[in-house]
Amino acid sequence: MMSQGSDTYPTTAGVPTQTGTAAQPGAPARDGTVREGTLRDGAARLARVVRDLRERGPAPAGGARGRGTKSLVFAEGDLVVVSGLPGSGKSTLIRRAAEATGIDSQDTRDRWARRLPGALPYAVYRPLVRIAHYAGLWRALGSGGSVVVHDCGTQTWVRRWLAREARRRGRRLHLVLLDVSPEVARAGQRERGRGVSGYAFARHRRAVRRLLADAERGHLPRGCASAVLLDRGAAAALERIAFPVTRAE
Repeated sequence: MMSQGSDTYPTTAGVPTQTGTAAQPGAPARDGTVREGTLRDGAARLARVVRDLRERGPAPAGGARGRGTKSLVFAEGDLVVVSGLPGSGKSTLIRRAAEATGIDSQDTRDRWARRLPGALPYAVYRPLVRIAHYAGLWRALGSGGSVVVHDCGTQTWVRRWLAREARRRGRRLHLVLLDVSPEVARAGQRERGRGVSGYAFARHRRAVRRLLADAERGHLPRGCASAVLLDRGAAAALERIAFPVTRAE
C-alpha cells in the first residue's frame, strides 16, 4: 500500500476507507483515499476501487513541486484504458508513461497521414485508420501481454471488448480517466493542430462527464475493476504506467 507522499501507486492494492467519512462505498476522497465497493461478474465478486489523484500534481511554474504520483503499477497481463476529452493529453500521457505497451489511434492516424496527400481530408480515410487501429489492438491483445489503450470515451464497445479479453485471460481491466475542462481540451487540440467538430466534441463531453460522475460515485463501467482519476497536474507528474513481471519461485 502506498503512503500519501510516495511516488509509486500500486493500483491493485486496497487502501482503507477513512473513518468518520459519510461518502458512499466505492467513492473516492479528494486526498486520494480509496473507498472500496464490489463488482459482480458472474459468480465472482471482485474488489472495485476508485483512486482520486486529482490536485496532487506539480505546482504552477515558479511554485514548489507537489507530491504528484510518478508511477501507476498494475498486475502483469492487466489491461488499461486511458479516457478523456480530445485534447486532454491522452496521447501525451501514453507516449511518456507507457510507450512500450501503448496502443493509440493517434499514432495510426499519423502513419496514414504521412503516406497520403496533405490536402486529403481526414474524414475520407478515417474508416481505414479505424480498421488499422483495431486490427493492431487485436494483434496486441492476442500476444497476451499488458496493453494501455487510448479511448475517447464514446466507444463503449471497446471497453466491453477489453473487459471480455481481461476475463478470458484471468486478468483485470482498469480505467485511467483524465479530468480536464473543455477549455483546456480545446487548447490542447489547437496546440496539436487538430480539432474536432462542435457536434463531435459535445458527444465526447457527454460521454466523459458521465464516466467521471459515475466514477466519483464509485460506479465503474461493467467489467472494469478499478479507476484512477487524474487532473492535468497529476497527469503531467505521471512518468510510468508499469506491469511488473511476476517471477515464479
